[in-house]
Amino acid sequence: MSTALAQIPVGVVVARRKADSQWIDYTWQPVSVLVGQPEAQPWTLLSDDGETAMFYAGSDVLELYRSEASQYRDNLMGDESLWVVLQPTGGEPPYQLAKVTADPSEGEAFTEAGAAIVETVRMPDSLRDLVAAFVAEHHVEQPFFKRQRTRAEPEALARRGRMQDKRDGQKS
Repeated sequence: MSTALAQIPVGVVVARRKADSQWIDYTWQPVSVLVGQPEAQPWTLLSDDGETAMFYAGSDVLELYRSEASQYRDNLMGDESLWVVLQPTGGEPPYQLAKVTADPSEGEAFTEAGAAIVETVRMPDSLRDLVAAFVAEHHVEQPFFKRQRTRAEPEALARRGRMQDKRDGQKS
């Protein structure tokens, strides 16, 4: 069971393009996120012009957590992106939709795995409005307190006395 305060169903559209490479035939890239859950089955072909084919890759739930409200706020103040993660399946279809997130830290964490495709796509306006409303309701500004360092006491080092040498048991 999720502890998310808001759950928004989303769908993902992925582009497959012919690659100019001797090692791979196609490149795959998430290109847009749809608000809501379309009735289409995952990996439904939407269009194909011979060079680029567009697929509905599947749906996920964008989960918003109160503890991540500052991350969402930073995202809205920046490029307003969603991170889409596609994991390789090793078969057909070649990828499965693993995650859609509005948290930049979480999205970046998926890039460390190596095999997954992690791309940012522009957040649709209606979704941006929902995330902005969530941030307005749940974000609490945390004040920054600079720690004051305690000054070193030079005389404290002089009071320690001689140290025992652990190798031969003699004082130094």
